[in-house]
Amino acid sequence: MKVMVTVKRVVDYNVKVRVKSDGSDVDIANVKMSMNPFDEIAVEEAVRLKEAGKATEVVVVTCGSSASQDVLRTAFAMGADRGILVDCPTVLEPLAVAKVLKAMVDKEQPQLIIMGKQAIDDDCNQTGQMLAALTGMPQATFASKVVIEGSEALVTREVDGGLQTIGVQLPAVVTTDLRLNEPRYVTLPNIMKAKKKEIETIAVDSLGVNTAHRLKMLKVSDPPARSAGIKVDSVAALVDKLKNEAKVI
Repeated sequence: MKVMVTVKRVVDYNVKVRVKSDGSDVDIANVKMSMNPFDEIAVEEAVRLKEAGKATEVVVVTCGSSASQDVLRTAFAMGADRGILVDCPTVLEPLAVAKVLKAMVDKEQPQLIIMGKQAIDDDCNQTGQMLAALTGMPQATFASKVVIEGSEALVTREVDGGLQTIGVQLPAVVTTDLRLNEPRYVTLPNIMKAKKKEIETIAVDSLGVNTAHRLKMLKVSDPPARSAGIKVDSVAALVDKLKNEAKVI
């Protein structure tokens, strides 16, 4: 079974993002970039399936500039076999990414596609569902457990009411939640080995995919500052404020 994993290069989750002075976007110049955390979980799950003998090959795909090679190297260090960079001069919207990935699915013919449920930069949570629709594959989102049994994947997913287990016929698209696994620590020897692996680069124009922007960003701003809290002298005063000012009781 071939497993395809999609990854995205985003601002590291430890970095405090700053908005540009003109409000046009966020400033990512000279900030640390890394693999999207949900995608890291997806890579870990694919590698575990390979280690368990359920998968024979793990192929990682990313869309972006040449700088995005670093997230493919990280995936190599975690245990991925091959990496494909779809070279894009501009940032792609979720629908365009899904169309590019559809072309990669047609090319690679994977039996399982594992994706992070969302990227922490735009939080769209759309690409996995769009890819499933474009390919006509069944989908299982918000996965907290994945078990492969023959030609079926049993996926436990997190829903509002608790946990739900569904079965999807392979090939299928699975998007990962935080509780699916804990990604392994990447060792220095594996990092050095990853630097020697070749990355296949494909120009996005060669795929015949329409990547035109359909959305227009109007403005980016910081969230409103929270007002300072106050102290009250007694429980009676607290109850009075909750009742008359906050209107919560």
